[in-house]
Amino acid sequence: MDREHRFPSPKAVGPLMLRSRKPGQHKARHMMDAPTPTTDADEHEPPVVDGKEPPISRGPSADAVLVRRTLAEIAPVADRVTSYFYALLFVQNPGLRDMFPVAMDTQRDRLLKALLTAAEHLDDTPVLTAYLENLGRGHRKYGTHSAHYPAVGEALIGALARYATKTWNDETQAAWVRTYTTISQIMIDAAAADERSAPAWWHAEVVSHDLRTPDVAVVTLRPDQPYPFLAGQYTTLETPWWPRIWRHYSFASAPRPDGLLSLHVKAVPAGWVSNALVHRARPGDVLRLGPPSGSMTVDHSTDTGLLCLGGGTGIAPIKALVEDVAEHGDRRPVDVFYGARSGHDLYDIDTMLRLQKTFPWLSVHPVTGAQGHLPDAVCRYGPWGERDAYLSGPLGMVRRGVDALRGVGVPSERIRHDFLAELAPAGSG
Repeated sequence: MDREHRFPSPKAVGPLMLRSRKPGQHKARHMMDAPTPTTDADEHEPPVVDGKEPPISRGPSADAVLVRRTLAEIAPVADRVTSYFYALLFVQNPGLRDMFPVAMDTQRDRLLKALLTAAEHLDDTPVLTAYLENLGRGHRKYGTHSAHYPAVGEALIGALARYATKTWNDETQAAWVRTYTTISQIMIDAAAADERSAPAWWHAEVVSHDLRTPDVAVVTLRPDQPYPFLAGQYTTLETPWWPRIWRHYSFASAPRPDGLLSLHVKAVPAGWVSNALVHRARPGDVLRLGPPSGSMTVDHSTDTGLLCLGGGTGIAPIKALVEDVAEHGDRRPVDVFYGARSGHDLYDIDTMLRLQKTFPWLSVHPVTGAQGHLPDAVCRYGPWGERDAYLSGPLGMVRRGVDALRGVGVPSERIRHDFLAELAPAGSG
């Protein structure tokens, strides 16, 4: 790489591309930080920000145009770009290899995917900033420091230059350097701010393990210090059996007075962490938790009704949202559609029906495969145009749900989920 394109020290750079903002404007009201991450990320990639359409603007910036051309060109060879990216990173910086899992096949593409997702949204300041701040805070648990970011940038530019042969030139490289400088500085600043008030991770002891079905367990944890989170958010989790492999799971309850945390975990094929949690974890085992993430949360300043779609273990954060509404004394209407392949797979339906008996504003609708896809069943009811919609579950369900709800008149800005990267493919204009 030419010397003039090498990345400066993180301490010397600032957000070069983002539009100016007033203090307090850096957070979007509804964000979807990564996968609704209720199952092992081997099956569902984590959650990122909440399905919000970018605001109407004067058009993409010059850098955005160049960046997206690169993304479109490398899309067909993304696997090769990813492999080359990590090869450059580890050859040039061998000390970084120990920060990653031994088996890179399960996690190898996540860092690059995050960078590309950020680049895709670089003209949407609120979404981009909240997404990157969350990433910066979350990367503390890996042992990431500000000095690591220039090395990652060098590897990224090297990989792009090798594979974007048609669109790559000096102007494009300069645009990517500016883009990555912005990305890294926001993450660095967020991590530094978080370090002043929160640990990089929490230890959490398993206090109960309830096997609801042969492949679904409800795991209750006691963190070693207070763990602040909001109903609808999720955590990242590392087990002692698979060091440096972190997976995302949503909290299945609103914050509790006793400080305990509840997760719903489904063992998925080849899911190392999920299978360990379902079939191996027992009371007394100690896990590590990253910081809470996600903004699939309830706005208690309004009385807007809620429409909630929970597929499989995606019912976990939906249950937490219902509890949150109840604890705030709201009486807004809440409709929960709980979907699974069969009635046997509706493992938490008794809990949801008890909540329905307790709260007259809550309606619970079980949906099984015999009734069709969950989003189709939801659309047979309604109208839903005045509701805030929450979707949690497998990526395919969330994708179909977003399309279905838009089709029946639910505005995009009222649809919340945690699949920004997956529902906004790199390279889209």
